[in-house]
Amino acid sequence: MPPIVPRPLTPEAYAPYGRVIQASPRGEPGVLVNLGTALRFDDVVDVVNTRGASAKLAVKVFRSRPVPREKRAIRVLEKHPCSTQLFIPMNASRYVALVALGEDRPDPSTLAAFVAEGAQGISYAPGVWHHPMLTLDVETDFAVFVHEDGSDEDCVVVELEGIWPELDLASLPPKR
Repeated sequence: MPPIVPRPLTPEAYAPYGRVIQASPRGEPGVLVNLGTALRFDDVVDVVNTRGASAKLAVKVFRSRPVPREKRAIRVLEKHPCSTQLFIPMNASRYVALVALGEDRPDPSTLAAFVAEGAQGISYAPGVWHHPMLTLDVETDFAVFVHEDGSDEDCVVVELEGIWPELDLASLPPKR
């Protein structure tokens, strides 16, 4: 099985897995606000919570250490079946979002990897399988938003069995 090579993160390519969060995601000019000191871009992401009031919005910060640019085994994926999960980088250079679709288990044929630039955040749609964050270049803090109620439905983790492709981070050039 050939390795998964990360490709640039674009709203179109990432659409089956969630949304790219960035200014002007659809090329719109934005709305002038705050006495002319800022542009506002509306509806950049859908935030879904299928459990209603039982799940509260949790806001966390994850500090992610950079991983080596090498080929690596994909050993675990997780999903949040009832909530969107948003990752907003606070100081990123680049990071990799590794995602897959599937119901009870991830479907290897839907596995994809995307390289996000520092100004791009991402959302994982409810039920989208994803790898823990893979930061490149520098230690990065992410503001993370997810609805949780303390149940097993908050986060489902699976260890991968069988034949899965490797993730080829060695193919990524150094940051210029």
